[in-house]
Amino acid sequence: MHEHKLGVVAIGRNEGERLRRCLLSLLPAVPATVYVDSGSTDGSSQMAADLGAVVVDLDMSQPFTAARARNTGLRQLLQRFPDVTLVQFVDGDCEMVPGWLQAASLFLTQHPTHAVVCGRRRERYPERTIYNAMCDEEWDTPVGDTQACGGDAMMRVEALQAVSGYRDGMIAGEEPELCFRLRQAGWRIHRLDLEMTLHDANITRLGQWWVRTVRSGHAFAEGAWLHGSSPERFWVREARRAWLWGVLLPASIVLAALLAGASAAILAAIYPVQWIRLLLRSGSLRESSFMLLGKFAEAQGAMKFHLSRLRGGTRHIIEYK
Repeated sequence: MHEHKLGVVAIGRNEGERLRRCLLSLLPAVPATVYVDSGSTDGSSQMAADLGAVVVDLDMSQPFTAARARNTGLRQLLQRFPDVTLVQFVDGDCEMVPGWLQAASLFLTQHPTHAVVCGRRRERYPERTIYNAMCDEEWDTPVGDTQACGGDAMMRVEALQAVSGYRDGMIAGEEPELCFRLRQAGWRIHRLDLEMTLHDANITRLGQWWVRTVRSGHAFAEGAWLHGSSPERFWVREARRAWLWGVLLPASIVLAALLAGASAAILAAIYPVQWIRLLLRSGSLRESSFMLLGKFAEAQGAMKFHLSRLRGGTRHIIEYK
């Protein structure tokens, strides 16, 4: 069986102590580690270099995206370590769980039809805020062959090169979009029932959660725009739900109020009915409330994408930290 060599690409921006924990969980176990910094002002690049990582400072004269940072990191990794065949991508606010790299490498070695393997990303402090807890629940996805991975995942270099890597210009949802193209090319994605990384979302305010959800809506809209006509109808349902609950229904209620007040009340009643339906399905007041509220934030993200697309302007990342 062919033995693979592993490399790591970590990306970050002003992650401070979180980045230190990230790199210490990787070095010196994986000497082929590249850290890509995106305009940090907290000394992250120097700290990463001191810890032994190969450091790349992203050219900030071009719009920054996590996708572009990962592609840049992979190119530098292969330039410095050309025999690398597997790459672990990790965000700088994540710490690698002991044993994951070995288990993931073994899986890809034994399963040549798979391009990507991921595991369970956990929130480091889910008890601190309801937003952190929701992040932790969001990452508890089904085990086995799956549609997509998140920012932390191990990938086969051969497969990445075959589909030209991440889409540089995507400011959100770049991993599922990459996985879509990999699956279209015949590769498979798998999630192991193993701990992979500890993530520090550090979301303490409703505003941060809102911005993070706006980013999701942007990703749904762009994914549907790019691949919605495929047989899979990639992210069409998610994008349509955002438009329906976050734009079309509110607009209909306002219009009905202007034309005929009674019908506006009937339309507005759809929201509490939907909230009750979600509550009965989830059994959680928190989940049903935030799922409904989130549709307005997702709609904002969808509008943001399409307005930017129509204007043809430069798109900038949506940061919640």
